[in-house]
Amino acid sequence: MSILYWAVFGLIVGAIAKFVMPGKDPGGIIVTMAIGVAGALIAGFVGQAIGWYGPGQSAGYITSILGAVVLLFLYRQFFAKKA
Repeated sequence: MSILYWAVFGLIVGAIAKFVMPGKDPGGIIVTMAIGVAGALIAGFVGQAIGWYGPGQSAGYITSILGAVVLLFLYRQFFAKKA
C-alpha cells in the first residue's frame, strides 16, 4: 500500500509542478510521477537538514511541490532537447 501511496502522491505533486512551471516537458506520466516522488524525497531531506522536519517525518505538500519544481527545472536544463 505504501508504494501505491507514493506513486499517487508523486503523480499529484509532479502534475502540480508541471502546472506551476508550464512549458514543453519531455516524458510522460512515468516521468511526472518520478519527478514528484523525487521532489518529495529531496524536500524531506532538505527539510530535515534545516530543522523543519524531525527524523522519520516526510515533507508536506507545499515543500514537496517546491522540491519537484526545482527538480523539474534541473530536468529541463539537462535533459530537454535543444532545438
